[in-house]
Amino acid sequence: MSVLRILPTLFVGIFAVFVGLAGAVTAHEIRPAYLQIDEMAANRYKVVWRTPMLSGMRLPVALRLPDSVRNLTTPTERDLPDSLVETRVVETADGSLAGERVEFVGLQATITDVLVRVHMLDGAVTTTMIHPSQPWVDVASRPGRLDVAKTFIMHGIDHILFGYDHLLFVLALMFIARSWRALLLTVTAFTAAHSITLTLATLGFVHVPGPPVEAAIAFSILLLACEIIRIQNGQTSLTAQRPWMVAFAFGLLHGLGFAGALSELALPAGDIPLALLFFNVGVEIGQLMFIAAVIGLIALVRLARYPAWLGRHAFTTATYAIGAMSAFWFVERVAAF
Repeated sequence: MSVLRILPTLFVGIFAVFVGLAGAVTAHEIRPAYLQIDEMAANRYKVVWRTPMLSGMRLPVALRLPDSVRNLTTPTERDLPDSLVETRVVETADGSLAGERVEFVGLQATITDVLVRVHMLDGAVTTTMIHPSQPWVDVASRPGRLDVAKTFIMHGIDHILFGYDHLLFVLALMFIARSWRALLLTVTAFTAAHSITLTLATLGFVHVPGPPVEAAIAFSILLLACEIIRIQNGQTSLTAQRPWMVAFAFGLLHGLGFAGALSELALPAGDIPLALLFFNVGVEIGQLMFIAAVIGLIALVRLARYPAWLGRHAFTTATYAIGAMSAFWFVERVAAF
């Protein structure tokens, strides 16, 4: 049975959620803060604290080190186009920082994460993603082997699940798929494509400014909405015949958008390969979670009874709504250049 024919009311409900979250489609623009602590000598550390700028204002989050820590150098600040970087050297009076708590005052009032990287003299490296729900980090004496994997997998999952434009694109791909086999091929092609450009961009082989990429992503959703209407009207096209090719082409574009989430972290070069691997795994897990949720809702909708007229008009209405929303995002992002 065609995928299109079993999703009549479901997509309207899902799209309503996207409309409710439309104002939050700045997930890719909310840069995480970054704290790097490097042990230079016994009880002596270099601290780099980078906070993003939002609308020209510094993120209202303050770094609070343990009471046993004192400054050896006066903090120096450096203004970057998108962030403010503070650097200093500190010393601990009562032994190592291991086991101590570093707090981020005010983080709980934001929707921004903090990436914390601690590098000890013995070579141990700890990488942790801090969320507003728990605005502190306890410096580990010995990092767990799975810490880096967990950190970047979760960052990838968060990025895709709160990247509403990417999810809306995946939803549009499900509109186009005419069968479960076509859906599988289409999603696989999209995954392969954005993995390629995510890797190339993160490793520095490809560089495209973020704002044009975000605008182009919105435009890709608009084009898909137009193709869906053409398919509904019985017109043939490459999208209808080979949706996986279109998904692959647009997936290359979306991969550049995903890459922005890693480049904004300003990771040391040695951390990039593992971060890239696990972040990509997280993105795929998040994407599969979304698709699984949609399929689960499909099963529920098929058990429900709804008026015939709703089934006839819901799909078309949802498609035009997707087109309108993506057009709004496109204009908004172009205006922000």
